[in-house]
This record gives sequence, C-alpha cells and structure tokens, in this order.
Amino acid sequence: MQMSIPKAALVTGSAKRLGRAIAEDLASHGFAIALHANTSIDECEALAASMRADGHRVAALKADLANISETASLISRAEAEIGPIGLLVNNASVFEEDNADAFDAERFAKHFDLHVRAPAILSAAFANALPAPLPGLIVNIIDQRVLALKPTFFSYTLSKSTLWTATKTMAQAFAPRIRVNAIGPGPTLISDRQRQEDFDVQIDSLPLKRGPSLEEFGRTIRFLFDTPSITGQMIALDGGQHLIWPGSTGVEIVE
Repeated sequence: MQMSIPKAALVTGSAKRLGRAIAEDLASHGFAIALHANTSIDECEALAASMRADGHRVAALKADLANISETASLISRAEAEIGPIGLLVNNASVFEEDNADAFDAERFAKHFDLHVRAPAILSAAFANALPAPLPGLIVNIIDQRVLALKPTFFSYTLSKSTLWTATKTMAQAFAPRIRVNAIGPGPTLISDRQRQEDFDVQIDSLPLKRGPSLEEFGRTIRFLFDTPSITGQMIALDGGQHLIWPGSTGVEIVE
C-alpha cells in the first residue's frame, strides 16, 4: 500500500509575492504550513495571524538563509511547530542584475548562498528528518531561463542553473522515498526594475500572450504532490517563454 506524504509544508520566502501565494493555496487545501522570512518577518507574522484566524495551522519562522546554522536548524524548528514536514518548497530568491564581464564577488556569493547552498542544506535536513518509511516531496522554484540561457543576470542565471542540476542529482540521491521536482516560472509579477508598460510588453512577447497566474503555482505543487511517479522534472509555468528564440520578439524586454 502506498503511504501518504505528511500534509505539512515548509515554504521558504513565503511572506509575500509567489511564496505567499503558494503557502495560502496549500493551507486552503488542508496543509499545515511553516512560513519563513528574514527581513520580511513582520509581514510573515501578520500573514500567519490572518491564516490562523481562517482556521489554518500555521507557524512563522525567521531565518537568514545566508547563515549556515540558521538554515540548518529551520527544518527542526518547523517540525517543532507543525509536526513532520512532508513537503519542502525552496522558494526564497534574490534577483539582482550583473554581468560576466564585471564580476561582482559579493553579488555572486549572495545568489549562490540563497539559490544553491540553502536549498542543499534544507533538502539534506528534510531527508534526514522525515520519519521512515514516510515519503516526501521537495519542490525547487527555479526559473524558465535555465532552459533558454541569456547573458544577462549572470549570478542569478548561474545559481538557478545550478539549482536545476541539484534538482536532478538530489532526485537520484533521495529516490525512492523522496521525490525532487522543480517549477520554472516565467513573468508572473512586475519586478522592481519594470514599469507596468514594460511588464505588458514582456507578456505580449510570450507565445501564449499570457503569463502564469499566482494560483497556478500552488495547483502545480499539489499536482506534483499527488502524482508519485514524477521526479527530477521541471514544469515551466511561463506562457511559453522558454520557447522564444533570439530575435523572435523584435522588442527589447526589461526584466
């Protein structure tokens, strides 16, 4: 008989934007949720209070994922609040602009700490903490750009590409009990560098002429949760952005 994954999830970077939408969707479908934030902890705690008022089991945890010891203890802290974690969503992210011809060591380290080292530490802690023989699921939030490389956002692209490689190698290492998958978002919310008209041009450049809605991310994670034969895969929720070829749009895209 197939055992069920515990319906308790840790979602990193879940105070706002995509992480918040994922956490709210999972909670509305019966998951206990450990929210996580660092600098946005006030928003995280307010969200937790609101979700508790709606009858959900929720904890709010502060941790700096650039700090190894704080990262390493996050799974155990989450379990102390909501019980055994069956779903880990590595969502916390940074998206800063740099280029290969002007190497910035600090920015490079910042991206790799958050996108590579922290998910690796959390995934190992998750795998070691999950009570045998229960199954589990890890979902890494990556980016569709790892399927269609561009030279911009150098450290971001390299670190997300490494997380995509880690997704596949961890899927091999953690099988058969723990599955590891990923989601590659396309343009979903306006970035700090964009005006509304920039975002509209970006959406219009997509093959499907629409980007993903926030609701699609939680729904996709629940699909992965409910489909035990999928591991080592990435689903691009991107309106077909990864299919665009150089020069195909004829417009300059501000990200």
